[in-house]
Amino acid sequence: MDRPKLKLCVFGAFNAGKSTFIQSLDPATRHIEANCTGGTTTVALDFGRVEISDRMVYLFGTPGQERFEFVRQILSRGMDGAIIIVDSTAGPDEITADLSVWLNRLGVPVVFMLNKCDMPDSTPSRFAPLVGDASVHLISAKNGENVREALSAFVDTIAG
Repeated sequence: MDRPKLKLCVFGAFNAGKSTFIQSLDPATRHIEANCTGGTTTVALDFGRVEISDRMVYLFGTPGQERFEFVRQILSRGMDGAIIIVDSTAGPDEITADLSVWLNRLGVPVVFMLNKCDMPDSTPSRFAPLVGDASVHLISAKNGENVREALSAFVDTIAG
């Protein structure tokens, strides 16, 4: 018998840590990137998969720049839930606010993962107005801190 499957899309602004989040869960992730000012950026998608609570979870990471809105629209079709990765060392940004409004309008389960919480200039509290009453998890995708636990908690709320 096939295991139940979930499609989760990972959203967030440029450099929030979406690719690193997926790579921390699935080291064999597939990643399509290009060079840009400041390093590299996802230009199509990241794809990873991980087993959580006897479910196969497929993670689709989306690009963070506004010009890739069409990619986010395509990847979001049929998603069971959305993860918004936020850089807790930066202030709230317009793309994250827009994503939050759009995803809430779609009516899919949404969770915020406040990333880079291990950094000295991390200030997760500044995101309270943006997050509202959504679920929030403090993570560090780079070192894997709380990543699997946060994803597991989100999957459990969706799978109920």
